[in-house]
Amino acid sequence: MGLTTLITFIVYLLGMLVIGLIMYRMTNNLSDYVLGGRNLGPGVAALSAGASDMSGWLLLGLPGAIYASGMSEAWMAIGLAVGAYLNWQFVAKRLRIYTEVANNSITIPDFLENRFKDKSHILRVISALVILLFFTFYTSSGMVAGAKLFEASFGLSYDSALWIGTIVVVSYTLLGGFLAVAWTDFFQGILMFLALIVVPIVALNQMGGWSDAVQAVGEIDPSHLNMVQGVGIMAIISSLAWGLGYFGQPHIIVRFMALRSPKDVPKAKFIGTTWMILGLYGSIFTGFVGLAFISTQDVSVLSNLGIQVTTENGLQVLADPEKIFIAFSQILFHPVVAGVLLAAILSAIMSTIDSQLLVSSSAVAEDFYKAIFRKKASGKELVWIGRVATIIIALIAALIAMNPESSVLELVSYAWAGFGAAFGPIILLSLLWKGITRNGALAGILVGAITVIVWGELLSGGLFDLYEIVPGFILNVIVTVIVSLFGSNKPEVVEEFDKTATLMKE
Repeated sequence: MGLTTLITFIVYLLGMLVIGLIMYRMTNNLSDYVLGGRNLGPGVAALSAGASDMSGWLLLGLPGAIYASGMSEAWMAIGLAVGAYLNWQFVAKRLRIYTEVANNSITIPDFLENRFKDKSHILRVISALVILLFFTFYTSSGMVAGAKLFEASFGLSYDSALWIGTIVVVSYTLLGGFLAVAWTDFFQGILMFLALIVVPIVALNQMGGWSDAVQAVGEIDPSHLNMVQGVGIMAIISSLAWGLGYFGQPHIIVRFMALRSPKDVPKAKFIGTTWMILGLYGSIFTGFVGLAFISTQDVSVLSNLGIQVTTENGLQVLADPEKIFIAFSQILFHPVVAGVLLAAILSAIMSTIDSQLLVSSSAVAEDFYKAIFRKKASGKELVWIGRVATIIIALIAALIAMNPESSVLELVSYAWAGFGAAFGPIILLSLLWKGITRNGALAGILVGAITVIVWGELLSGGLFDLYEIVPGFILNVIVTVIVSLFGSNKPEVVEEFDKTATLMKE
């Protein structure tokens, strides 16, 4: 990697730290640290939600899957696009209003406790435990991905790369809290978007245009052009079902809570949905064009750039398909632009890690420390508890990530399914159904989370080869409804639900 690219990359990292320092001066209490004082504009909220959602999957995972297997891998992108839109449509405005009505709740466990007037704190504690468990491993997997990017791009040792990336992300999250995370995500979202638009356009131009690229891919492997060839109905359902996960992802829906006004939701929905759809298109085209492009390149040129290729069925392909975006950045662009594109990949990884760290630390400060140990803790005290928790959680995640081959990477799909199945139905029913009770919500969260773990460990494969979020989500809904029908809500719970419904109409 050239010096120019390295300098560009370092300038980007320093820029993220500067944002953290600026936002440090604007963070005075836990609401500021966790929700930015509910003062996000629609553009920042939309791109922050998108960037914290997509992670390195959008720039590494999806292009790599399309490169290796063709358009049959695009079903997941369709499910995610639909799920993200429905999340903005049915959850965003209601959650923004309801969290303020329900005693100005600032975290998901806080909202659930206040929504059901749960004086026992058990709903808050169980919710916070689920968040901490899944996010510690989820964060660790992101750190592994970031370390591998540093390692491959700059020739660092894996351990050095891991700790450099960890220190940068923790620093700006620690300093500026939610505002730093939201604004860095905003700029990272723009960078990711531009990268995903520019790279496939330049690559297509090199190939002679879209029709020439399609013809070239078809000549290499006609199955790459077909979305249904070799894909069973269970696989399609599993891929589309990723969209169900959106309703329960704490690091995404907290952006809805942070909007400055419910009236900003339509504009944020348009920005966020447009960003996602165009970004997914760019990601798919990058992988699709990559197969034909790499097959025509000079091996010695690729080798000089550090791009490893192998031969499969007489065809020259990347040794690691997930590096197709990195390969394009090195082959097609000036070193300065290449540095920016590598920063875009790091952005995708960092923007998810920082959000996960923040939600996890807020669970410690608000949902354990304040709720159980120090109910009268000051705002400053809680902010510092959150900062200490950020460091501890990041250290645990980094230690787990010390093994680059760690099986923790396999838990990424568990984490998405776990949050989607545990919280998704509860968030939807809490916002849309007056009859849901505390006991129903508690039973649903436990059943959803346990189903994901049991299904993934014991029942996946063969007849049950279905993404675990599907049975987890369905069983959660069934159990929540049945248990709720045998109970009733306090008058003040019903009153707040009706108040929220009235405000929704205004």
